[in-house]
Amino acid sequence: MASVAITGRRRYTGAQGGDPLVPRMLLARRLRELREAAGLSRARAARAISASDSKVGRLELGRSGCKPRDVAALLTVYGADGDERTTLLALAEQTNARPWWADDADLVPSWVRPYLTAEQAAKLVRTFETRYVPGLLQTEDYARALFVAGGSGPDVERRVEFRTRRQRVLRRRPRPLNLWIVLGEKALWRPVGGPATMRAQIQRIIELCRRPNVTVQLVPDATCTAVAGDGPLTLVRFPQQGLADLVYLERTGGARYPVRPAEVERHWHVFNRLVTEASPPEHTPRRLASILTTY
Repeated sequence: MASVAITGRRRYTGAQGGDPLVPRMLLARRLRELREAAGLSRARAARAISASDSKVGRLELGRSGCKPRDVAALLTVYGADGDERTTLLALAEQTNARPWWADDADLVPSWVRPYLTAEQAAKLVRTFETRYVPGLLQTEDYARALFVAGGSGPDVERRVEFRTRRQRVLRRRPRPLNLWIVLGEKALWRPVGGPATMRAQIQRIIELCRRPNVTVQLVPDATCTAVAGDGPLTLVRFPQQGLADLVYLERTGGARYPVRPAEVERHWHVFNRLVTEASPPEHTPRRLASILTTY
């Protein structure tokens, strides 16, 4: 993600607590399993709690927080009791927790919020990008130049600080995020902020390549188009067993989050093909050093 549009300053008013994404996804998966085990359709479950089909669908996709009383009603319909009921109601409380980006919610469009939340909860993120250096690798000057060019106005420095804070996930303890980037070389030839900014940015990537949790591969533009011609691709894997991988497809002015297993599998196949076609990771520092000399 190269930039984020300003949407108007406002104060986030969600509940306090840990990040809500993983509780939402865990709860969603178990609610779906319980409904199916009870032999109920979504429509039947919705009627039992005087709700709409779409509401039950949103709960089962983990796309929003939920009211514990709604979850309690569903658990009664599904016949869940004892320890499981207690555990799932506790998860329901956590689904409305305050996300880490809450204080800067005015900088974050609604369509990018699920990804930013997932990124912080992930154990592995794999990203393919061709236009710009991905946000997790950007220097402050590179990010600042992008925001200025994008017309971010007086919030440029807030945006730069937000992006820098987001990058802490690469250094968190005890388990830093494992990041695998396949980057189209064209992004490194696109001047952002001038030669000095580009030199520092390329040097930053060289330094990050030395970290055991960061892998960067470079791929020619022609290969990018042939293998993944429909744009940037990000795949997120969570540490919790049983949670489905998240696919994030950022496009101009929005994003898609495919959830069908076949689509998720297809995008993993695309990324794996890119990994195969790209130069091996051990070649990346040398190639970056060569590009560095041109600036």
